[in-house]
Amino acid sequence: MIEQTIEIPTKDGATTTFIVHPEREGPHPVVLFFMDAPAIREELRDMARRIATVGYYVMLPNLYYRRGVMELADLPPLPEEAARARMFDLMGSLTIPGVMDDADALLDFADRDLAAGKGPIATLGYCMSGQYAINYAARNRERVGAAASIYGVQLVTDQDDSPHLVAQKARAELYFACAETDRWAPLEMVEALDASVKQGRARAEVELYPGVEHGFAFPQRAAYDKPSAERHWERLFALWRRNLG
Repeated sequence: MIEQTIEIPTKDGATTTFIVHPEREGPHPVVLFFMDAPAIREELRDMARRIATVGYYVMLPNLYYRRGVMELADLPPLPEEAARARMFDLMGSLTIPGVMDDADALLDFADRDLAAGKGPIATLGYCMSGQYAINYAARNRERVGAAASIYGVQLVTDQDDSPHLVAQKARAELYFACAETDRWAPLEMVEALDASVKQGRARAEVELYPGVEHGFAFPQRAAYDKPSAERHWERLFALWRRNLG
């Protein structure tokens, strides 16, 4: 495997991006892997490595670069409640337009790298970033072949960029994995999302993972559930095989 950490220029500065891909048999299809609220950490790098081992060029950008933050573990320690408040403040500093601009910059970089394929790409987002994965599929309809939101939040809102609405604008095949117990995406939201994509023209699946909680795919979380985590990998790899070639 080849790994590198690169500063990729954006409209607002530069995002430190972890890139990993196989050493041989390239170029490889690009996967834009958007972090969750707790930010870049080895847990996410390991997930990116797992994706790369099956033949993908994975880009994991730091979305908090505008605030000068890379890894939360590097920040001064705070009591639990204060640390959580700090994390939510960082999460609230992100905007969908800003992340879309970042994704454009990432793809521009990949298009100049001989190791990266120039065909359809995939977007992947967990928690806060599920909405970004789906929005980029709508923004870049010509390039995004598959987009996945894993226990994403704000799936149904009254905004024009709500995932349940922008899903209708995407050409990509979309996949929403939702936890049965999720305070950030309760069952009524999941049901509304499912009804919306079924009524529209989106190529989308909304799958409910029974008996698990938000965060079930992260190995370092208390909510980790190995069978469900492995199922989500199975779904992702099949999704990408169908749509990225």
